[in-house]
Amino acid sequence: MRKKYFYFLLVFMSFLLVAGCNNKNDNKETVDSKSEVNIVKVLINNDEYTIDLEDNETAKAFVELLPLKIDMKELNGNEKYYYLNKSLPSDSSNIKKITAGDVMLYGDDCLVIFYKSFNTSYSYTKIGHINNLKDLGNNNVSVEIYK
Repeated sequence: MRKKYFYFLLVFMSFLLVAGCNNKNDNKETVDSKSEVNIVKVLINNDEYTIDLEDNETAKAFVELLPLKIDMKELNGNEKYYYLNKSLPSDSSNIKKITAGDVMLYGDDCLVIFYKSFNTSYSYTKIGHINNLKDLGNNNVSVEIYK
């Protein structure tokens, strides 16, 4: 009787050990794939940055367009913009405050990178944010965005 109990306990513990190992690997894969989707790289006039993407349909559709190599035009001394060849899903709202580094969609096809902070009455859909973005000046810029 003790022998059967011992074997049963051994098999049960082995099962738990194998199941636990499989769960850890599944979680790691989820975290790894999530980080790949949430961050993309951007090269602006040869300066490299990363864009921390929002968790929304617009950002997901934007990633599907990558890689992009575009020339963005200057507007208002605080932003660069580019009209995409494709409309993206949008859910615009008046965000009231733009922060330098915000990457937004205006309408459903205009990509905007803001390099200065200011208050606004316009509506945008947020795609992501570039940390530590420097002032991009009043000229057009060459931009590459890739995974």
